[in-house]
Amino acid sequence: MFQRSLAIALAATFSFSANLSCAQGSSGQIDAVFSPLKSSNAPGAAVLVVHHRRPVFRRGYGVTDLRTLHPIGPHTNFRLASFTKQFTATCIMLLVRDGKLRYDDHLTDIFPEFSSYGKDITIRNLLNHNSGLPDYEDLLIAQYRDTPPDKIPQILDAGVLKLLEQQTAGKFQAGSKWEYSNSGYAVLAMIVEKVSGKPFGQFLQERIFTPLKMNNTLAYEKGKNEVPYRAFGHTKEKDGWRETDQSPTSAVLGDGGIYSSIDDLAKWDRALHEHRLLSEAEMLPALIPAQTSNGPAKFPSGKEVKYGFGWFLDPYKGHKRMAHDGETIGFLTTIQRFPEDDFTIVVLANRADVNPEELALKVADLFLK
Repeated sequence: MFQRSLAIALAATFSFSANLSCAQGSSGQIDAVFSPLKSSNAPGAAVLVVHHRRPVFRRGYGVTDLRTLHPIGPHTNFRLASFTKQFTATCIMLLVRDGKLRYDDHLTDIFPEFSSYGKDITIRNLLNHNSGLPDYEDLLIAQYRDTPPDKIPQILDAGVLKLLEQQTAGKFQAGSKWEYSNSGYAVLAMIVEKVSGKPFGQFLQERIFTPLKMNNTLAYEKGKNEVPYRAFGHTKEKDGWRETDQSPTSAVLGDGGIYSSIDDLAKWDRALHEHRLLSEAEMLPALIPAQTSNGPAKFPSGKEVKYGFGWFLDPYKGHKRMAHDGETIGFLTTIQRFPEDDFTIVVLANRADVNPEELALKVADLFLK
């Protein structure tokens, strides 16, 4: 049924514009990039290519899980992992637009009980990954030092905040360095809750998912909701596949807890183009690369990095780009947006042995010259 409906959908929507440098880059060329993932009994991926705000390729490869062997389709929901961060950032930006928050507010303005090192950390620092907050993953492991990883209880965003409040200092002075921080985005989720007075998942639903009709997208909270059309994460082992769907950090929402599908993410991409949630001026701060007190932001290796609010902004082969990858146990994801080319690629995988960004950029190379 899926194959038939997909064929109908592709026949209706598959039309590459002559404006693309490689108009002959048809479904066959894209399909060839992902053909190693074709399977009726192994996990795989869902792939979306959007041009001029229209899905021109949407296809599933492999199965959602090894128990049901349901084929992956356009409605299959994957854990987005750090792809989530652009949605968390948007929540903060909406609160700024509402006048309930400022980017230069400090952590202790919102949580007065936070340790004194939070006095120097601003909302902008959290969004830009230059806050210096300790890694909550490291703190959690230290707390359960003698416990096997699969026996460590799952931590929630509120638990992350509590762990960070118990620390006496950050890893570095806020604003002095750039270091990717899951802790920062878990704290941002808690800021959304404190300022809005609503649970983070509810705020996402009311202010982003429902207005954009992303009807199957949600922040997954075990025991509170269920993921429709759910894909489960997997890891390849010598004797086959093992389901590796949850870890001690999988219940944290702000840094990676959203599930979505390529069909819903096509709506998200269109909303970004059309400024449906935030005006162009309101979106601008998210597209300004982070700076530090020592100049441009840099990876620990010394290579310069351009990161805004929930988006990596490094260009690709001369093309302006907004991108983000996601990685968590059993899942790997990417979104590669080329706004000036009106061209987007999304790859969502429920297996840990592929590189979605690399695959997506192979598709980009077919069309962007």
